Amino acid sequence: MTTLSRRLMTSLVLATMLAPTAVIAADKPKEIRIDWATYNPVSIVLKQQGLLEKEFAKDGIGIVWVQSAGSNKALEFLNAGSIDFGSTAGSAALVAKINGNPIKSIYVYSRPEWTALVTTKDSKIASVADLKGKRVAVTRGTDPHIFLVRALLGAGLSQNDITPVLLQHADGKAALIRGDVDAWAGLDPMMAQAEVEEGAKLFYRKPEANTWGILNVREDFLKEHPDLVRRVLAVYEDARKYSLTHYDELKQAFIGVTKLPDAVVDKQLKERTELTHSRIGTPQRDSILAAGLALQQAGVIQPSVDVKAVLDTLIDDQVPLPTN
Repeated sequence: MTTLSRRLMTSLVLATMLAPTAVIAADKPKEIRIDWATYNPVSIVLKQQGLLEKEFAKDGIGIVWVQSAGSNKALEFLNAGSIDFGSTAGSAALVAKINGNPIKSIYVYSRPEWTALVTTKDSKIASVADLKGKRVAVTRGTDPHIFLVRALLGAGLSQNDITPVLLQHADGKAALIRGDVDAWAGLDPMMAQAEVEEGAKLFYRKPEANTWGILNVREDFLKEHPDLVRRVLAVYEDARKYSLTHYDELKQAFIGVTKLPDAVVDKQLKERTELTHSRIGTPQRDSILAAGLALQQAGVIQPSVDVKAVLDTLIDDQVPLPTN
């Protein structure tokens, strides 16, 4: 082999060795897009304190915040690639996965009782059975929607027995108060606001039928940037633990975003939001699976779908979380 040939061979070997590093550097995103939502209080603390911005500043990666008005919007954004991480209910993520949304559920941000069936203070509606023939405001593709379907099923009714009025959560609350609908599948903090300020009645509650608050990531993002996902979750954990031990700060951050009064915020955060979980485990799996099977029984999910198999592909519990 001539000297020139040896030099060419050495150059090719070096190029091959360095290529993966070069590709990784080129592929590093310029920004991470993540949602915040009033149904995810931890996300508000995360955003207010700039924790992700501090974590990724040294990498030159910016953080872009997008508000999700409901699980349906977060899932739309994820499916479109508009965000990399999105906050949803576990059941909503499952239905989206069944419908082809390429996401992975990777983290628990809360155990909420964020939905119930709501009517006005003067309404004669007192049970789910009373909804037959009534107009009910609901946001399709969210935990309140799934909660409503399961409640109807339990009362021997179906969606065909009511008139669903499809509105985003805040508009559903407004429609109830105006009298445009007879009932509403509510969501906090709007539901708490209707209770405190308008005397609205939560005529059907079932805390265990509220599926968990779940953080999801786009499959492609997780596959391409597993280390970035790990770091995002580590910062999320910091924010969750901070929120757990600093209620006044959590409350003030929440009020700063929502402009809601103390009584409304306390009702949501103190009475109906638990922040002691982070890992997706058996309780979360069981809750989401039960919701999926109920939806299948109600005809919302096709009989041919293997709900458990889809759930197994949805959940990725292998992303490590800090142990301290």
